[in-house]
Amino acid sequence: MDMQQCIRNCLDCHRTCLETSMHCLGMGGDHASADHQRLLADCAQICLTSADFMIRGSNFHGRTCGVCAEVCEACAAECESLGGGDQQMTRCARMCRDCAESCRQMAA
Repeated sequence: MDMQQCIRNCLDCHRTCLETSMHCLGMGGDHASADHQRLLADCAQICLTSADFMIRGSNFHGRTCGVCAEVCEACAAECESLGGGDQQMTRCARMCRDCAESCRQMAA
């Protein structure tokens, strides 16, 4: 996996999670729950942090990428379970899975 692609995936996932958070708040119900909003925020933040570490060439990027992969997987699973065919939820789950895969490779 190319590090530049992983950085792009992290930045795209960061943006997608923020967009999905706003979308979910508009939907209400379980989508707007504190737990779901927190997970989306956690995912957005760790993606941004991992991208920052890679951009700087930090020796610790493998560790942040490992955590990023874990959080992205959890976010993808939750977006899938709440999705119900919603296009934004599906897009978020897919982006989180792509980011998790690239971060796993960077962490190895």
